[in-house]
Amino acid sequence: MTHVHAGLDACLDDTSRLPLERVRRFFELTQRSYRKEGYMGCLLGGLGQELSGVSERFRRRIEACFSEIAVRIATCLEQAKQRGDIPADSDTWQMASLLVDCWEGAALRSRLRGNGAPLKAMLDFYFNRLSHADRIVENRNP
Repeated sequence: MTHVHAGLDACLDDTSRLPLERVRRFFELTQRSYRKEGYMGCLLGGLGQELSGVSERFRRRIEACFSEIAVRIATCLEQAKQRGDIPADSDTWQMASLLVDCWEGAALRSRLRGNGAPLKAMLDFYFNRLSHADRIVENRNP
């Protein structure tokens, strides 16, 4: 987890970038790491898949790790909301949690395919939808 926290800190605390750029950058750097490792997927996700049915203690700890990542992302998304980059009525915790869930699914598919296409497709879809949601808000408020 130390490596993940270092990546979160380096990306999400970089105030020289816009909040949404920081979030996407974290996942893009993680994707590069996966590529270097041969698309073996997320270690934490793999452990969760294997151990969650065997050990309640491991299940809770791994879930807590994912929740901590989502909290950090939600903080950045909240900053994006305050800037007007995403709709004011956005539930940033739900958005962050969904992003982590989608990423984990894409990481599994990436491992199965042996390439990063599912990771890129997921990020493109997620962040394009955020951009689209922003235009919807503009259209509702002439």
